[in-house]
Amino acid sequence: MLFFLSHAGLSADDHVLDFLLTNLDALDLVNLALTSSVCCWRLGRGYLPCKSRQNLETPGHCPASDAWPLVQQCSCEKLMPTAAFSTRQFTGGLAFFYFAAMALDLPVTRPLHLEATRPVKAHGASKSTSSPFVTTSRVSAALALAGLARQCGVLRRATAVKKKGVRVVEGKEIPWNLFSPKAPYKGSTVSKETITSKTPLVNWETCHVIMDHGGKVPYIEGQSIGIIAPGPDKKGETPAKIRLYSIASSAPGDDEKNNTVSLVVKRVVEVAGRGWCEYSNVEKGKDPEFPDAAKVYRGVCSSHICDLNAGDDVLITGPTGAEMLLPEDPEANMIFMATGTGIAPFRSHLRNLFHDRVSKGKFKGVAWLFLGVPFSQSLLYDEEWKEMQAEYPDQFRYDYAVSSEEKSEKNKINGEMWVQHKMMQYADDLWELVKDPKTHVYMCGLKGMESGFAECFQERVEAEGMVYAEFLKKMKKDKRYHVEVY
Repeated sequence: MLFFLSHAGLSADDHVLDFLLTNLDALDLVNLALTSSVCCWRLGRGYLPCKSRQNLETPGHCPASDAWPLVQQCSCEKLMPTAAFSTRQFTGGLAFFYFAAMALDLPVTRPLHLEATRPVKAHGASKSTSSPFVTTSRVSAALALAGLARQCGVLRRATAVKKKGVRVVEGKEIPWNLFSPKAPYKGSTVSKETITSKTPLVNWETCHVIMDHGGKVPYIEGQSIGIIAPGPDKKGETPAKIRLYSIASSAPGDDEKNNTVSLVVKRVVEVAGRGWCEYSNVEKGKDPEFPDAAKVYRGVCSSHICDLNAGDDVLITGPTGAEMLLPEDPEANMIFMATGTGIAPFRSHLRNLFHDRVSKGKFKGVAWLFLGVPFSQSLLYDEEWKEMQAEYPDQFRYDYAVSSEEKSEKNKINGEMWVQHKMMQYADDLWELVKDPKTHVYMCGLKGMESGFAECFQERVEAEGMVYAEFLKKMKKDKRYHVEVY
């Protein structure tokens, strides 16, 4: 650090050293060189940002808010007074930055003209200078730094400017948090359909809801969006705290016009005496379904979504999520394990693979879906899966486990058929797929699904002389193991 400051025309006693140490994330030689030079430029202009680094959602108030990509500072209007700073120091810092950038082959994203007249605060007075000189020592120092960085093997490309609403995942830009909880997008409800039939369970109802986002909330398969209900929620907050839901439609939407997003949501209902019920948000005796219950709790956000009608407004945030994305390789294989509404991301995937006009036919691998539900009336999108299986018998397989209607000797807990027990019926075929380095395993639904995967394959792994923990670690390292449970 002292080396950089000395060649940029600053002394070790200057308060700039403290500023760099406390405010900048200069983790390697390249970033140190760039940040020290940028600091010189900003000092030369007569200001530094405040240390609060707040109000990042409204950039532009701070004069330096769009100055340099490596120094992202706050956007408030509070400025720190600078110490005495000469033209020679200012231009020396700029020269250091430019020659270091050229020597390191780094892109210069905001060109400055060194001959331009700029105000510089020196000893508290403002004056202008022009045609400043560049000393040979600074050029030499910059070139020496570049050589040192290369020899030490610490060189890396300058961090790209972060784009609002975008995140880079596996080298690909995907939409990311375009709308926040403080500034959600107001969409509208296209339709709401109950897609399950009544069962003995109090929370039997599951709805498929299509929302119009006007093309303003783009997303890709495997992501989630947030929904803000009016509230109040359990804590009495209004509006209610945001709830995230996995998207159940492919990127073009159910109508393939890129204007809608679909969710599959179970209405949360808890009734005292009929399962778990800790809270109550319905006055005793007033619930239309369970008037005699001592306590009834109805999920705030799930009820809001399941009560929507066509034309109703809905507040949307996101999109977000990168754990459940599809692999780029069109020859990859996929095993999907879902329980209940955990089917959402897999409907998104499968419509992309086998339904949508823009992507249908590009997939060359095999996809195998396992869905677990408590009753046959709870099966989700059953007709869609059967149609896909009929059209692509060599590429798509579909099996389901209905826990209350099927039995399995493999289940030592209660003898019911769970997802992993259904998978055990096809253990040989599945094990060959799991071993294939092109196969990705996805799980979405209730907690405990990972133990189900272990129950299904641990013996197979150990039979081939491997340690299950190491096998699973390798799958995760290879990014072939995707889990989203709740």
